[in-house]
Amino acid sequence: MSESLPETPGPTVTVLDYGSGNVRSAVRALERAGARVTLSADPKDVLEADGLVVPGVGAFATVMKELRAVDGLRLIGRRVAGGRPVLAICVGLQILFEHGVEHGISSDGMGEWPGTVKLLPAPVVPHMGWNTVKVPEGSKLFAGVEDERFYFVHSYGVQEWDFDVNQPKMKPPLVTWSEHGAPFIAAVENGPLSATQFHPEKSGNAGARLLRNWVESLPRLSPVPDETTTA
Repeated sequence: MSESLPETPGPTVTVLDYGSGNVRSAVRALERAGARVTLSADPKDVLEADGLVVPGVGAFATVMKELRAVDGLRLIGRRVAGGRPVLAICVGLQILFEHGVEHGISSDGMGEWPGTVKLLPAPVVPHMGWNTVKVPEGSKLFAGVEDERFYFVHSYGVQEWDFDVNQPKMKPPLVTWSEHGAPFIAAVENGPLSATQFHPEKSGNAGARLLRNWVESLPRLSPVPDETTTA
């Protein structure tokens, strides 16, 4: 009688624990997608995981402040610079852009992508509920769910995309759009850095498939030490 081989354990994913709400549902959804999940802000956990998820609930400026408090901005930046996968959700997507404007006050974001987060020009905000998305050709994140609806809860969004596609040796990001009062960015796929304005962990079977697509794309990575621990 032949013995069945043990299953290969899933990739490791750290959900960045910096004070954002609603992280438990993200943890459970990632576990169902096949990941071994840790909720942590420890630099070792953040840097050495196969994938990092940055959740975000609340105001742009508040999330930036909370991330700074746990050195999250530097840790996210180190992962992206090293080609290590990061998935940001909701306000996690927004802070990757240059600026956020709320109640007339502008706050600096991480500046990974050009653009400003502004109030959606819709009769009713927040934009809360299910909406369709327009997925670009070649998307790996949305493979199999290109025509599905996803669950949004937000009042602000990036309504313009001005990325220099003529930069040498750089593949332009894939940008997915949705609409509420005006078109806004629903997701970005940019090498190791992916982000969604909607909540995949609240988006039923479509969100579960999207998270599984991301988890299954994660390379198994050898640890890279934090620079604060190297000689």
